Amino acid sequence: MGNGVASWLVKVGLGLVALVVFLLAVNPVRIVQAGTRGVLTIFGKVDPTPLGEGIHFVMPFVSRVHVIDVRLQKNEGKGVAASRDLQQVQISAALNWRLDPALVADTFQKIGNEQAVAARVIEPAAQEATKAVAAQYTAEELVTKRIDVSFKIRDALDQRLKRHGVVVDTLAAVNYDFSSVFDKAIEAKVEAEQKKLTAERDLERIKVEAEQAFAKARGEAEALKAKRLEITPDLLRLKQLENESEAIRKWDGKLPQVTGGATPFVQIKPQ
Repeated sequence: MGNGVASWLVKVGLGLVALVVFLLAVNPVRIVQAGTRGVLTIFGKVDPTPLGEGIHFVMPFVSRVHVIDVRLQKNEGKGVAASRDLQQVQISAALNWRLDPALVADTFQKIGNEQAVAARVIEPAAQEATKAVAAQYTAEELVTKRIDVSFKIRDALDQRLKRHGVVVDTLAAVNYDFSSVFDKAIEAKVEAEQKKLTAERDLERIKVEAEQAFAKARGEAEALKAKRLEITPDLLRLKQLENESEAIRKWDGKLPQVTGGATPFVQIKPQ
């Protein structure tokens, strides 16, 4: 009887070991890491509800969990476009984007994982949006309105990609490469503009200096005119009276033997 119990325990132990090995082999537990979502397929059919972060139990053999990264992604690329004035330009940019976590199941079903999205959707959309926006500007405006161009390309990409479950974050580092002939023409124009600005500043300075000189001369003329206006008949009469008063004060009581001259004198009648 002891041998029978021992044999039974051995069989149970072997069964448990086999069960553990089996469970490890089929692995019904799936862990979805932070920054990712799981897309569950059962017999190849996509479950529309994504699996969030954490532990999930799935049916062995018939189910599979596809892990999709929903963190921020970066794609850099170059494309050739034509400006409104038909200048050929190579535009390079860096796009930051991510997949909408709530729509990853639909995106996976229609397109694939994040690598497939980048290759099949984002790159063609970026080329298309860049060409469409570049055609709205002249070559010079592409340079002078760089920020405006960047925002327009981003908005155009957002409109094209959101229906695929792609969220556009930022479009950065928009750079242009023009032909050498156009680059030289731009440099010449910039130099001419700088010379024009310098000439305008010099002209403005000369005008200001001339106005200042004119104002100074006008002030001096006004001052001289004011001094001339101060010599009035009343002032002359007052001056005459002052001279006569001074002459009387200095008179010694003797009448002059010779009349005339420039010295003013008070006329006194003899008694």
